[in-house]
Amino acid sequence: MELLHAEPALFTGLVFLFSLLVGSFLNVVIHRLPKMMEAEWQAQCAELRGETPAESTPYNLAVPRSACPQCGHRITALENFPLLSWLWLRGRCSACSAPIGARYPLVELLTALLSAAVAWKWGVSVQTLGALLLVWTLVALAFIDLDTTLLPDSLTLPLLWLGLLFNLGGHFASLPDAVIGAMAGYGVLWSVYWLFKLVTGKDGMGYGDFKLLAAIGAWLGWQILPVTLLLSSVVGAAVGIAMIVLVKHDRRMPIPFGPYLAGGGLVALFFGADLTQAYLAQF
Repeated sequence: MELLHAEPALFTGLVFLFSLLVGSFLNVVIHRLPKMMEAEWQAQCAELRGETPAESTPYNLAVPRSACPQCGHRITALENFPLLSWLWLRGRCSACSAPIGARYPLVELLTALLSAAVAWKWGVSVQTLGALLLVWTLVALAFIDLDTTLLPDSLTLPLLWLGLLFNLGGHFASLPDAVIGAMAGYGVLWSVYWLFKLVTGKDGMGYGDFKLLAAIGAWLGWQILPVTLLLSSVVGAAVGIAMIVLVKHDRRMPIPFGPYLAGGGLVALFFGADLTQAYLAQF
């Protein structure tokens, strides 16, 4: 531990390497968790209809082993090494040469880079542990929402409670600020949702967005919410307009807001206090 304290570059490098493995696991979470939720919903519907659920093959984050969706080839340990295996295989299945999406190594690299930034900023500390948990969960939520427009309660709610737990010691915000942040984060988007629905008669966003912003508020305090909302709204609006204008995205199709909230939360984690002070200094 003394060596890691004395050599921040070494600690940062170790966190980077470990987080490549975490990123590989996050790919599994991103792919499988929505399917697990759908299977659970179908089982609940069958139970409500009085039907006996059919026997099914176990499917969770641990089993079955990862396989090529085209030919069913089981991914070996050497083929599952984060980032390097994709490069070694040149982005193709070793059995059938079907392309392997570049997003898998992207998630691994993004997770590792963000984690290394956390390690460099906070060093060997409780803050680093907490910030890593926050970063990893936000990465998973962003990509799940991008794929499915879902923000699972099984991730957002534990994230919220973990934020309050870490702030019992005031590691990122005082406990009162964290509690107010959780309440305000949920309440702000809840109010926007109902105002939009009263005016248009349509749903403007999902309840998962409320819980995600509440979780960010629980981790970083209520003071950080304006920066998070401003960044996520501006970027989300710009991307949404670009999609409608450039790629003729159907306006009736929902655009997930979770990735922009997660991105705003990550910027706030690293730079939120500086951005807030710079903004207030203008007045």
